[in-house]
Amino acid sequence: MKRVVIIGGGITGLAAAHRVLERSNESGQQVNLTLMEAGPRVGGILQTRERDGFILESGPDSFISEKPAALELAKRLGLESHLIHTNENHRRSFIARQGRLRPVPQGFQLLAPSEFWPFVLSDIFSWQGKARMALDLLLPRSRADNADETLAQFVRRRLGSEALERMAQPMIGGIYTADPEKLSLRATMPRFLEMEREHRSLIRALRKESNKSRAASNDSPSSVRRGLAAGTSGARYSLFLSFDRGMQSLSDKLEERISDLNPRIAGDALNGTPIRLNTTARSVTLEQPTSDHEEQWKIDTAGGETLLANALCLALPAPVSAALLRNVDGQLASELEGISYASSATLNLAYERADIAHPLDGFGFVVPFIENRSLIACTFSSVKFSGRAPEGKVLLRAFIGGALQPEMLELSEEELVTRVRGDLDELLGISARPIFTEFTKWESSMPQYYMGHLDRVDRIQKRVASLSHFALAGNAYTGPGIPDCVRSGEQAADDLLGRLAS
Repeated sequence: MKRVVIIGGGITGLAAAHRVLERSNESGQQVNLTLMEAGPRVGGILQTRERDGFILESGPDSFISEKPAALELAKRLGLESHLIHTNENHRRSFIARQGRLRPVPQGFQLLAPSEFWPFVLSDIFSWQGKARMALDLLLPRSRADNADETLAQFVRRRLGSEALERMAQPMIGGIYTADPEKLSLRATMPRFLEMEREHRSLIRALRKESNKSRAASNDSPSSVRRGLAAGTSGARYSLFLSFDRGMQSLSDKLEERISDLNPRIAGDALNGTPIRLNTTARSVTLEQPTSDHEEQWKIDTAGGETLLANALCLALPAPVSAALLRNVDGQLASELEGISYASSATLNLAYERADIAHPLDGFGFVVPFIENRSLIACTFSSVKFSGRAPEGKVLLRAFIGGALQPEMLELSEEELVTRVRGDLDELLGISARPIFTEFTKWESSMPQYYMGHLDRVDRIQKRVASLSHFALAGNAYTGPGIPDCVRSGEQAADDLLGRLAS
């Protein structure tokens, strides 16, 4: 029986571990698994807590169904009946401008509009800014088809500086917590690059997509037609899903299923405990084959234990993987160290509904950096998903820090909460203190896909392929979202099983 060790118990490591056991049981391949997690719990940033009838998310509150990996996994785990969609009402978002929240124009998709009149009538942009954005209809394609550019360069070239400052930066900031002046377009928003190549104009391409969606809605259920008729702004909210008891439902179910699927081996000291909590890997070594054993990985823990594995997956942040691999492959470690990270924080705030003047007729708002506010964005959690707050109460969730405002996370929790509350009081017309607040800080949690990221990932993949029965997985490489992490973990598992079987 082959032993597979996965280091890292976040959603990526859990998905990889489940896939190893799922596929090996289906095929009859004899595999025993150990999942090592340095902390006291698995799930990583999937962290849900219930308090006084509120469901609080410290990490992601949803995932997108357009990328199918997470949805398919949820179905295989038997969680389909617990999936919930965003509420059909108020599927729109807002932008903060000069002390007020302005609705994102209907049909606006992150960077550019797909509908004419909502865009023209919006007060987010000046008339000069609108005219500059409209030039996208006339501008030629970029002549450098294969050249990468930053997101900021692309938006300025196609739509102008005001589109970048007032819309693209805060919208993208809400996804990547990143600086658009450094973010690689090819690594983060290739969809818009393809639009330019195929249609020349982003606005023209988005209008065509919108028309196709309307045509498709004629054969859709009435609920879908209502959502399309009402329009959306900002994110495509109809694609977002969560679980009725929060996102941690996914990691909890994975933890349960991994323990159920792992084979029991008589005389094995790890029998019955495939998940090892509070177990930190101190070093990994690739031992060469001898007359006694095949080539294998040796993992030494901070607690003085030694584990041997026929295959190893590191589902860790890139710098942590780099430290473990320094003596295995120095070039690979250097490439991993080149991936930068940003820190962020979430602040859940519970209120009486009567204490908030704003109608909360949307799912939340984003804040441009030029507004000089304390927060990046705020989700109206109890509006976005049902069941997040008791009747007559409201749950808000603010996002702080990121690549553009790292200094915010250097403040004390008390000072940070005071500043965020001050901005929320002004923007939402809040007249009372919150019922409670809960603050969670995520250190170096978000990889930054800077220029040259895809080339770096290609070099990393080549180095990984040269190592025996080894895989890397996580949000540092090909996508930061939950579906990306699930897909990365499952691909790593498939690769390891394929190598073990060959």
